[in-house]
Amino acid sequence: MKLLVFAGSTRQLSFNRRLAQVAAKLARERGAEVTHIELAAFQLPMYDADLEARGTPADVLRLKQLFFEHPAWIVCAPEYNGSYPALLKNTLDWISSPVKGDPAWSDAFKSTRGKVVGMLSASPGALGGLRAQGQLAPLLLNLQCWLAPTRYALGRAGEAFDAAGDLIAAGAREKVQAVVEQVLWAAERLHGR
Repeated sequence: MKLLVFAGSTRQLSFNRRLAQVAAKLARERGAEVTHIELAAFQLPMYDADLEARGTPADVLRLKQLFFEHPAWIVCAPEYNGSYPALLKNTLDWISSPVKGDPAWSDAFKSTRGKVVGMLSASPGALGGLRAQGQLAPLLLNLQCWLAPTRYALGRAGEAFDAAGDLIAAGAREKVQAVVEQVLWAAERLHGR
């Protein structure tokens, strides 16, 4: 199963980027074909229909293709002011916007429809980003994704990782593993792979 893993943060010491690394590692150990991307590697301007009318940026087309090719996703969502960050919203807005005049990308939901998505989050606070997940879920459903019912919010993330970036607590690792397992299980059944 092809799994796309990404965090909605570009911050160098982001807890969610670390959590994405853990999820990617656990998925590889389970045998998934993992593509772990960093959103900082893509030049995505803020979504603007006027800009889009002049031509869809090349990195948007690259992202559309990446998201399309992966039946399963793990999203690690930071929490900013009780919601998910603009970077994550901007990325999803771009990949779900149809490309006018391009028959391959005229379907707005081609990159998102039917994807099985697992949500993880990490935060220094006790809730671990749970409110961001609550805000992100309706957006993903609107994009016609299937959401894994198991999700995990890692609280007190500043104390959760060792120097190598692994989770210290076995219980936290097991909860991330449970999300990964459920996403892959559901995607294998939904997509017959």
